[in-house]
Amino acid sequence: MQWSEFFTSSVGKKFVMGLTGLFLIAFLVVHVGINATIFADLFDPTENGAMFNKAAHFMGATVLIRIMEIGLFAGIILHLVQGYMLEAKNRSSRSVGYAVEMGNKGSKWYSRSMGLLGTIILLFLVIHLAHFWVKARITHTLAPVTYNGVEMHDMFTEMKMVFSQSWVVIVYVAGCISLAYHLAHGFQSAFRTVGVHNKKYNRILTNLGLCFAVIVSVLFALMPIAMFLKWVE
Repeated sequence: MQWSEFFTSSVGKKFVMGLTGLFLIAFLVVHVGINATIFADLFDPTENGAMFNKAAHFMGATVLIRIMEIGLFAGIILHLVQGYMLEAKNRSSRSVGYAVEMGNKGSKWYSRSMGLLGTIILLFLVIHLAHFWVKARITHTLAPVTYNGVEMHDMFTEMKMVFSQSWVVIVYVAGCISLAYHLAHGFQSAFRTVGVHNKKYNRILTNLGLCFAVIVSVLFALMPIAMFLKWVE
C-alpha cells in the first residue's frame, strides 16, 4: 500500500485523527495552564490579571509559538475533516442498523456521539476565536496595558467584559461539557490509534483519560464562571 492510499484509507484516517488528537491534547495542557493564571488574583487582589496578560503576550509575541499556531489551526481543520469523514463512513456502514440496539452495552453514548460533540465544540470555538483571537491578532481592538515599559493587550479586562454576559457563560460551559465527553473517549482512543495499546495498561489509560477530561474541562469552565460571579476581578 502506498502512502497516498494509506492516508485515504479508513485506517489511515484514524491514524491522522489520533496524531492530530494528541497534538490538540498537548495544546489544551498549555492553554489551560495559561488560563489558570487568572486565579493569581485570588491570592493577590492587586495582581489584576498581570500574570495572565504577560503569559498571553508571550504566546502572541514569540515567533516560534506563532508558527506553531499555524500548525494548530491546520491540526484542528484536519482533525475536523477526518472526523466528519469517519463519522459519515460509520453512519453509512450502519445504515441497515442492528436487529437489537446495544445501547451502552456495546459502547458509551459519548463514544457514539463524537460527531455531535465535535460540532458543539466547533461552534464554541468559533465564538471563542471571535471574542479574543480575532481582536488580538487581526483587528487589534483590545485596550492596551503596560508592564515594565512593555505595552501589550489587556486580555484580562476583555475577559471580564465578555464573561459578564450570562449567555456567553452558558455557551462556554456547554462547550466545556462537550469537551469533557469528547476527551473522555478521544484521549484513550488517540493513544490506542498510534499504537499505545496493551491489555495490561488499557484500564490505566482509560482512567487517565477520564481524569484528564474532567480536570481540563472543569478548569476551562471555572474561568467564565469565576469572572461572571466576580470571584476573580
